[in-house]
Amino acid sequence: MRRLFLFAVTLLIFSSYSCKHEIKVKYPQAKKVDSVDDYFGTKIPDPYRWLENDTSVETAQWVKAENELTSGYLARIPFREKIREKLTKMWNYTRFGIPFRQGPYYFYFKNDGLQNQSVLYYKTGIDGEAKVLLDPNKLSADGTIALAGTSVSHDGKYLAYSLSGSGSDWNEIHVMEIASLKCLPDTLKWIKFSGMSWQGGGFYYSRYDEPKKGMELSKMNEHHKVYYHTVGSLQKDDRLVYQNQKYPLRNYSAATTEDEKFLILYETESTSGNAIYYRDLTKKEIPFKLLADGFENEYGVVDDVDGKLLVVTNFKSPKKKLVLMDPEKPSNENWKTIIPERDDVLEAVNLCGDVLLSTYMQNAVSKAYIYNLEGKFLHEMNLPGLGTLAGFNSKKGDNVAFFGYTSFTFPLTAYKYDVAKNISEVYTRPETGINPDDFEVSQVSYISKDKTVVRMFIVHRKGMILNGNNPTLLYGYGGFNISMTPGFSISRLLFLQSGGVYAMPNIRGGGEYGEEWHKAGIKEKKQNVFDDFIAAAEYLIKEKYTSPAKLAIMGGSNGGLLVGAVMTQRPELMKVAIPQVGVMDMLRYQKFTIGHAWSSDFGTSETKEGFEYLYKYSPLHNIRGNVNYPATLAFTADHDDRVVPAHSFKFMASLQEKYKGPNPVLIRIDSKAGHGAGKPTSKAIDEATDLWSFVLYQLGMKP
Repeated sequence: MRRLFLFAVTLLIFSSYSCKHEIKVKYPQAKKVDSVDDYFGTKIPDPYRWLENDTSVETAQWVKAENELTSGYLARIPFREKIREKLTKMWNYTRFGIPFRQGPYYFYFKNDGLQNQSVLYYKTGIDGEAKVLLDPNKLSADGTIALAGTSVSHDGKYLAYSLSGSGSDWNEIHVMEIASLKCLPDTLKWIKFSGMSWQGGGFYYSRYDEPKKGMELSKMNEHHKVYYHTVGSLQKDDRLVYQNQKYPLRNYSAATTEDEKFLILYETESTSGNAIYYRDLTKKEIPFKLLADGFENEYGVVDDVDGKLLVVTNFKSPKKKLVLMDPEKPSNENWKTIIPERDDVLEAVNLCGDVLLSTYMQNAVSKAYIYNLEGKFLHEMNLPGLGTLAGFNSKKGDNVAFFGYTSFTFPLTAYKYDVAKNISEVYTRPETGINPDDFEVSQVSYISKDKTVVRMFIVHRKGMILNGNNPTLLYGYGGFNISMTPGFSISRLLFLQSGGVYAMPNIRGGGEYGEEWHKAGIKEKKQNVFDDFIAAAEYLIKEKYTSPAKLAIMGGSNGGLLVGAVMTQRPELMKVAIPQVGVMDMLRYQKFTIGHAWSSDFGTSETKEGFEYLYKYSPLHNIRGNVNYPATLAFTADHDDRVVPAHSFKFMASLQEKYKGPNPVLIRIDSKAGHGAGKPTSKAIDEATDLWSFVLYQLGMKP
């Protein structure tokens, strides 16, 4: 019987320490199979296709061998355990979430420091005694069951909460009666990409049909449906609210307005653009009515005001605006513009008291402006500095709002905002022991390949000398209209404290400058994203922040694709590459789980045009022999059903086969973990230990 692969008897050979302390590796030998696809007359081999079978014995053996290789390599890094001790100490500080009110209660999350999962607390009134409502740490011994979402009924009677196991996107929904802290028997399964929106004695949610056994983490997600669940009933009795059998790949979610008058149905077929429908819940049940069709523009309902709907949209406004829609006359010629488009990008609008709290982004930095309900500008809100505002939690009838604020050197801090007085005060501030004044944060501009101006954040210790010899980590994403803004990372501070430079450019494909910036980095223009990132590296080298021998690049998910593309296009530009949970096979990504929804950014190989531009940059298909690739540590996980691990498996198997140079090319495959959400603190510290040990070692740093 033919085996799919053969393992080398010796997985790892360590040299005696030379003056360079090099650690030598010998890779598992993976069998290649005869698998070829024909794309419009071009035949493309796929010799590691068997690694797409995530439940096979052969894949499990390959994973085991690769993890043994990587663990053995990392264990020989002299300062690895010191890094673990340092990170554990740094991580051990109390962290708070942003409070929110529902009914008579205020809720917030808190982590004492090293708890695997943050705990949900509640109190009666803003100054009441805090009590534990739900502690996810009691749900699993290893912390791998995490809260994926929470929703409190408008009267504060019930808490609906979704749980994720081992980082999977699959959730289970449960219900608790808050006053008695009684967990009810309600259990809803096969939930994915769903909120929980209350109306009366139940809530709306979205789910898929149960997948076949063994296909839970890889099968394409189809036939998303919206249901209504009445508290105390069985899932089999839930009422089907909406399905669309004509378009099995579209996704649907439902949300109620605060007064439960309107039910809003969102329809999407990709990651950008949507249609919205509504139903008046005060009337006898009638079919949904169209508010705005899709999928060229985005629409998000804020809430209703006197029977009309406040909606944030980019319709004819790439940087977004706020309009008032009359559900009975939804045509755009009947919209009333409340807050017109401005130079900054409108991110969100919240109602509080009788004003509108609007969050904007100016050069990837948060701004907040206050308007009255008619759209008259009242004032700008004072924010703490060059950072990111993490949402407003507020209610129509309240005079108080809560928000979070963070930056590269400033942990998420919760503020209480008095709307009438326009005054903010700290509500909860974490104490990390880190002095922000020890570091310098700047924004620079550089020129990309096609002369486009791109901005970039740079962070380092004060007093650093620009001598071209500073270890530097360049981090990027560049896709899906997602913006890279200042944020705090305790583990990144270890790198900065060790003399490292952190750089984060706002490359095309992101949302930092609105929809036009996003569209400049999609489909046939995706190469702009890679060019922007390459130009960022060249700027850092030219301006003597660093050199190719001292540069590492890193990114996750779509950012993992970015790293894979750049390291195969310009391998001489960096010493280290860290692709995390990356999309590496651009010819087959759409065939797994929710991958089909990414086609609005990527296009697909199912068209000749799409195949031609995807094949040019697909990381898996652009690995060459006789090229000196950077030291590589890829990250993935066995329960990642967002970007299935087969992407990283096939990429690294091919890289290990073709690369003959001295740099290690390794893969770290986590168990009982997914795309990143819900990862317990213990696993986060383990991962950060391995990441920074590898980066510091390869860049010649001392922690």
